[in-house]
Amino acid sequence: MERNNQTSPVTRFILLGLSAHPKLEKTFFLLILLMYLVILLGNGVLILVTILDAHLHTPMYFFLGNLSFLDICYTTSSVPLILDSFLTPRKSISFSACAVQMFLSFAMGATECVLLTMMAFDRYVAICNPLRYPVIMSKAAYVPMAASSWAGGIAASTVQTSLAMWLPFCGDNVINHFTCEILAVLKLACADITINVISMGVTNIIFLGIPVLFISLSYTFILTTILRIPSAEGRRKAFSTCSAHLTVVIVFYGTILFMYGKPKSKDPLGADKQDLADKLISLFYGVLTPMLNPIIYSLRNKDVRAAVRNLIMVQHIYLRK
Repeated sequence: MERNNQTSPVTRFILLGLSAHPKLEKTFFLLILLMYLVILLGNGVLILVTILDAHLHTPMYFFLGNLSFLDICYTTSSVPLILDSFLTPRKSISFSACAVQMFLSFAMGATECVLLTMMAFDRYVAICNPLRYPVIMSKAAYVPMAASSWAGGIAASTVQTSLAMWLPFCGDNVINHFTCEILAVLKLACADITINVISMGVTNIIFLGIPVLFISLSYTFILTTILRIPSAEGRRKAFSTCSAHLTVVIVFYGTILFMYGKPKSKDPLGADKQDLADKLISLFYGVLTPMLNPIIYSLRNKDVRAAVRNLIMVQHIYLRK
């Protein structure tokens, strides 16, 4: 494995990926490629229907269109690099390309945390305060809400990427990951990373802790309101308007908690197996959630299903002409 002299600054990183398991690389190449194509198709269709169908020009579907675009950006920032690493014997990346990839991935992840929170607030207002919904969630409100989600994610990523890339890298240049994941890169720095760790902790509180708390409170009020509805049909209709978002939130945050909350193995052999498992979990987390989002919204939302059917019918009629 390539290592640099202690006095020589690192100009390229080696992405370890699954190089220790070459038999798995071809299998996962096909699997990840298929999932990536499904992501592009599913989220692309959702973006189209939210733009073309006038019935979907509402705050909820505006946020959904942003979420779909974000998922495409998030996976595109990392999946092509991962696919190339499965096929390229020398899995290296330049310092600047690593910084760009790190920035994009972190920005998209932070933005999604905030955007899901905005979507939870939208559902809270729709169910708990329906008469004032058109006033509270006007275009003058929901467009800045979405824009602030993107701005917050980009700002956080700018800070974290800048702090990481300003560190000196003069020793080991092997990243034990598929991509330039920020925590894996920080382990290679030949300087004190206390400021980075503190900054990451504060960022996690802002972009993970606070959103989880806000979403939990929102759904507590939502469920309380739904349970007060006298008719079973009314409760079912009310819950159906937020079930897709709730499912996406559970998948998104549940996977994060599973990834970072499980105990570490102290046995060397167990640690090797866990290292492989951690890589695979991280790999599938990056593609599974963006792939499931359009599927969840299509299966659980009759408006989206109807819009997709209309789009297919229009396309079919156009092709017949």
